[in-house]
Amino acid sequence: LRDTKIHFPCHEQQTTSWDHPKMTQLFQSMADLSHVRFSAYRTAMKSRRLQKALCLDLMELSIAQSVFDQHKLTHNGQLLEIPSIINCLCTIYHELQQVHPDLVNVPLCVDLCLNWLLKVYDSDRSGKVQVLSMKIGLFSLSKGPLKDKYKYLFAQVAGAAGVCNQRQLALLLHNSIQIPHQLGEAAAFGGSNMEPSVRSCFQNVGRNDVIELQQFVDWMHLEPQSMVWLPVLHRVVAAETAKHQAKCNICKECPMVGFRYRSLKHFNYNVCQMCFFSGRISKDHHLSYPMVEYCTPTTSGEDVRDFTKVLKNKFRSKKYFTKHPRLGYLPVQTILEEEHLET
Repeated sequence: LRDTKIHFPCHEQQTTSWDHPKMTQLFQSMADLSHVRFSAYRTAMKSRRLQKALCLDLMELSIAQSVFDQHKLTHNGQLLEIPSIINCLCTIYHELQQVHPDLVNVPLCVDLCLNWLLKVYDSDRSGKVQVLSMKIGLFSLSKGPLKDKYKYLFAQVAGAAGVCNQRQLALLLHNSIQIPHQLGEAAAFGGSNMEPSVRSCFQNVGRNDVIELQQFVDWMHLEPQSMVWLPVLHRVVAAETAKHQAKCNICKECPMVGFRYRSLKHFNYNVCQMCFFSGRISKDHHLSYPMVEYCTPTTSGEDVRDFTKVLKNKFRSKKYFTKHPRLGYLPVQTILEEEHLET
């Protein structure tokens, strides 16, 4: 999609269809991800294709925020009509084109991004999108550290005192879940019911009135069900160029490219991304056994830590792992979850 060239000035753009042919083509291409058994990974990989097609992987959070300020989009409850959305997107993509002239085709990017925003946040086809929705959508697929993204998202719904109540958190989660919903994946993340996630967050901080920024960030690091696709998206990006000097115990690929999954039950047992996503296992490794995911090559410290965990788990039965399920909503334990279990 980035290589596709069309030639017309941004302000003369005419397409406002909710069914842009290139967007339809993109979504149809995602059918080849059906082999990915786990919804969080499947959603993250779909989101990654969308992110690259819209060139939002090139957009720093600060650029988006400065453009919103430039267009005086400070009232998040405001409804933007299509011409206003186009003007804002034109500014964003002209900024990106200055840095990436060979990657960003401004008219095409504006057209596709407008089409996507309408699909996600204008289901009744009114031709209007709320400022808050537009910000959350663009921030979610932008470039930048995950922690910074959490801060930007929180700031969109926080009150003047810099805290967020239950209604405001629900608003953030509702807007965020529309992204996997449009990809046909929302059911795995709680659907449209935000109440369990809101309750989870406030129970985690031990209060029911408001949460502060750091409390929200800490909760997000636990990868709650409704938002787990977002940190997985960041790991998908990190894993794209990762090369691991290890052999897959199933397909024998070596070195492994992408994600590496290492058993915390058996010594020197590794599974590559393709085998893991498709659910392939060997006869001596059960799905209930813990595995740890790496999206970058392991360090010597991580190797020692994993060796220690395997040594401890060697004396635990399959029944033990069945009674002690993994935290979160992924088929592996993240490093944060491993540390939490130890404490």
